Amino acid sequence: MSGNPQKFTDEEGFALRLAAFYAALFVTLGVQLPFLPVWLAAKGLDASAIGLVLAVPMLLRVFAIPLAARAADRRDALRGTIVIAAAVAVVGYGALGFAQGLVAIMAVYALASVAYAPVFLLTDAYALRGLDARGRAYGPVRLWGSAAFIVASFGAGALLDVIASRDLIWLIVATMALAAATACALTPLARSDAQTPAAHPSAGALLRDRGFLVVVAAASLVQASHALYYGFSTIDWHAAGFDGTTIGALWALGVIAEIVLFALSTRLPFAPTALIMVGAVGALIRWSAMALGPPSAALPFLQSLHALSFGATHLGALGFVMRAAPAGLAATAQGYLAVAQGLAMTAATGLSGMIYGRYGPFAYGAMALAAAAGGLFALAAHRLSGRPNTSRRVRVPQDISSAG
Repeated sequence: MSGNPQKFTDEEGFALRLAAFYAALFVTLGVQLPFLPVWLAAKGLDASAIGLVLAVPMLLRVFAIPLAARAADRRDALRGTIVIAAAVAVVGYGALGFAQGLVAIMAVYALASVAYAPVFLLTDAYALRGLDARGRAYGPVRLWGSAAFIVASFGAGALLDVIASRDLIWLIVATMALAAATACALTPLARSDAQTPAAHPSAGALLRDRGFLVVVAAASLVQASHALYYGFSTIDWHAAGFDGTTIGALWALGVIAEIVLFALSTRLPFAPTALIMVGAVGALIRWSAMALGPPSAALPFLQSLHALSFGATHLGALGFVMRAAPAGLAATAQGYLAVAQGLAMTAATGLSGMIYGRYGPFAYGAMALAAAAGGLFALAAHRLSGRPNTSRRVRVPQDISSAG
């Protein structure tokens, strides 16, 4: 690489700009998650109204995500779509700051979320295509998003005592603007050879691909098994007598473990479907142990399994989709995966609320069952991808971080 300075500059520059955008993007998430409900409460909304405001965009995203992804594929314009969506999100959240009343707030937030939601999957599609073309790995770049999320989450807690609740929306807008600015700095992708005005692959081909559908089901089930953890672990730990610092440290430990896996992803000698199986096993062990009421000393180990239950599943799903999607359908495939995972997570979140209210921590047993089901789908996908007669699209290399 040292013998070709231009190549070095292109590779390093692309990765650095992308890492900066991932960091900015996850800062917005780390600030929005804790701040937005507080701001909504400061605007006079009660708990049921806040829940309604936060829930409505989930339905709209099911339609917005595949539409944005398909538009990006048809125009071969991943970077351009990311920039436009990020800029519209800034305007949307800025308008939200001036909205008054439940109906206006709900409508403006829904529109802002429609723009914001596709950015994450489009960024993954952009990253996988650009990094693969440069022979670089996804994990070591994506980890900067996770690291930024930790910093933003801790920073958000500190700022809650400094910023007036009704002014929190402007901090959210500022982080959105930072993300939009870093999006503009992203390196343009080379035009896909498969994208010509007369040739647009049919998205229906993905929905007829058994390997793709099985992997989507596997990843969705394993990721959805985190619903109880995301929604009720803090409540459960607080009820067990843990203070806020300890709870924050446990959450951070899970993300740190995820970062370590991303950093080491270039050394993982696993096929994508095998990574999803590893993730399912990690989730099965994690949630089964949580259902049994583990001692406090075991929690750091169980939190470290987030590297497998989330991290390995995420890497495996993206690695498979990147190589299963026909040329010109990368973002569309990511969109289908994101929608499936979102629907599964929404259903699991609703279910987890009901079973946690009745069974308490024993409800983690249901999450373990979801992880086990995901593991069975992953096993089926692994066997399918290894069949000699399987189409080239469905077969995947042994190392998802290698250049295809």
